Amino acid sequence: MSRAVSLVRLCVAALALGAGGLLALAVLAAAGAMPWKAAILAAAALAIGLVWRLWRPMTEAAALAAMADRIGETETPAAARTPEIAEIAAGLARARASFRLRSGELARRAAAAEGILEALPDPVLLLDRDRRVARANPAARALLGVDPTGNDLAGVLRAPPLLAAADAVLADGTAREVPYRVEVPIERHFGVLIAPIAGGLSGSRDEKGPRAVVRLVDLTAVKRAEEMRADFAANASHELKTPLSALIGFIETLRGPARGDPQAQERFLGLMAAQAERMARLVNDLLALSSIELVEHAPPTAPVALSAIARAAAQALEIRAHERRMTIDVTVDDGLPPVSGDADQLAQLVQNLLDNALKYGAEGTTVTLRLALVPAPAGMGSAAKAVALSVADRGDGIPEEHIPRLTERFYRVDSARSRAAGGTGLGLAIVKHILSRHRGQLKIESAVGVGSTFTAYLPFGRPEA
Repeated sequence: MSRAVSLVRLCVAALALGAGGLLALAVLAAAGAMPWKAAILAAAALAIGLVWRLWRPMTEAAALAAMADRIGETETPAAARTPEIAEIAAGLARARASFRLRSGELARRAAAAEGILEALPDPVLLLDRDRRVARANPAARALLGVDPTGNDLAGVLRAPPLLAAADAVLADGTAREVPYRVEVPIERHFGVLIAPIAGGLSGSRDEKGPRAVVRLVDLTAVKRAEEMRADFAANASHELKTPLSALIGFIETLRGPARGDPQAQERFLGLMAAQAERMARLVNDLLALSSIELVEHAPPTAPVALSAIARAAAQALEIRAHERRMTIDVTVDDGLPPVSGDADQLAQLVQNLLDNALKYGAEGTTVTLRLALVPAPAGMGSAAKAVALSVADRGDGIPEEHIPRLTERFYRVDSARSRAAGGTGLGLAIVKHILSRHRGQLKIESAVGVGSTFTAYLPFGRPEA
């Protein structure tokens, strides 16, 4: 309030209060009871007295009004002279202190709620009354690949049962649980809990604030463990049946006809050892495949020097290559960047590809292993570059009709040759699942009578979740 405005209001208030006295003075002057000059002087004195009397209360009232407007600030009005105004000022000061205390408590609660939301390892979304995403924590943004804030839940999680449950929670305020499955790039299973937020986040009554929370609990590992138990039992019983039958037959022979024949015993013991080794390889590959599938939904993030892994794998297989008079030629492009991955699994990937090349390549030939940075093939998300690891052999090649099925478990182009070479039928299945976890791809090229090339593409940089 400016000083001019205050003076006008004071004059108006003084005229309102002194209207009766001024009217009486005018009547007396008009009736000749007193001179006009005396009446005018008396009226002026009355007005000045009223203005003086009203100046302090109205000034303090204006200060109190300003204080009420700035209730959240620290400024206080000047000391009041009248007891009534002083009492009002004291009340406003207490209200301001209470307001500041309450505001600080609400701010702390809001900060704590925000901190908890940000730190939760599970993906969490907060929905407003219109089913739009009001907030998303880092885990949710990582799962979805984008920040869904402001979008309708239907554009974020496209599952009719989940959307219906969210609508029901917002309507009746009763929590609900529904299953949710993501099929690409890796199949994942979630349990979704949708619960109402009473009064909004941190007790806020804002109708535009969060009204429900959506929490996604990753159940993929549990589902995979259940599937793996069933798969392992079925695969093990099927694949182990043949070597077990052979072992039982050899043992019966050693106990019977070959009991006293040292030469036969030596031969049968060698066959039994080969069957036992085959079973051990089979069990090891099944366990390796199961362990990879268990974490396939979670891409690794550690930087790995693939060139060092490739050279180490080639060096480890030199003895096997020498047995077949073969050589392994390793070529690595200069400046090859590291990839995000699991070093042990990538080592197994390289070893399986080299092992296949040594088994099915022609004796006396060269297996070529090459690493290069190339444009990412289609279907690898947002990655622009990829590290290509190719293993080429010079063997009989693979007929075209078999290529699409090579990564299936226990699929063999030539079962007898594969078993004779010590294969379990799981090597390329393991390669496929390792690449799946690393969000990579496998490309197989082969020509009958010429040889085969297996190329594994790994995205350059961190794989997408």
